Amino acid sequence: MKTELKNQLRQQDATVLAQGYSPAIRAMEVISIVAFVALESALVWRLWGNPLVGPWMVLSAVLLGYLAADFVSGLVHWMGDTWGSTDMPVLGKAFIRPFREHHVDEKAITRHDFVETNGNNCLVSLPVALLALLLPHTSATWVFLSSFLGAMIFWVMATNQFHKWSHTDTPPALIGLLQRVHLVLPPDHHRIHHTAPYDKYYCITVGWMNKPLALIGFFPMMERVITWATGLIPRKDDIGAEAALELFQTQAADAPPVVKAAQELLEGGALAEEPAAVSPVRPS
Repeated sequence: MKTELKNQLRQQDATVLAQGYSPAIRAMEVISIVAFVALESALVWRLWGNPLVGPWMVLSAVLLGYLAADFVSGLVHWMGDTWGSTDMPVLGKAFIRPFREHHVDEKAITRHDFVETNGNNCLVSLPVALLALLLPHTSATWVFLSSFLGAMIFWVMATNQFHKWSHTDTPPALIGLLQRVHLVLPPDHHRIHHTAPYDKYYCITVGWMNKPLALIGFFPMMERVITWATGLIPRKDDIGAEAALELFQTQAADAPPVVKAAQELLEGGALAEEPAAVSPVRPS
């Protein structure tokens, strides 16, 4: 089935997708990086010297922030891979386009400079960075929450750099060591995601959350809920309508028990009938 599905994939042209990186998008990314660094620096300055800040609190915040960033990276990656179109205003070229380009040209990310690699992640982290800075630091709970949010978005910012290194043929020696002990995203682990039709192992900070989320069928369950609510078919813009529809129906048959239980709750299996009305024509 996987071979047949791969033959049906109708992905977009990598050259056209790469041309979508415009000067306006680059300017937005430069501003986002500067703003992100300024907010994170202000947060560190505000936490520095606070008597409520201790080594165990900082260590806990950093480790929990790492796990949370891994989950967030998977959630955002899944959304960018699965929903929407590169033709959407603003979001299409700024956010969705890089995900679609990456599936047709895995090595493109290795040719991106620091700004293009990390600008988007800095942009989406700005609201959380501002929140972490503005939280009151009047109790241990508030201080820990602020530290956790600051650590999480630091790792979110670093995610695309880790991702880039997982595609780099000869990463720096220290990074290669961290990859081998699975403290950053290892190439072999991430290669599972890059097996068509690109529907698993979305977490790309370190990848620790991939197996737990796969065991409970988290992303397939989310897809079925969204399709039930909207009628949209996941990955239609990325791999073409025909392959996307077949994959959707196959996933329904092979879903983990928790996903099947959720499906039964969604109006007694009405969800499974929804894709039948979808046109097999790929959107332009």
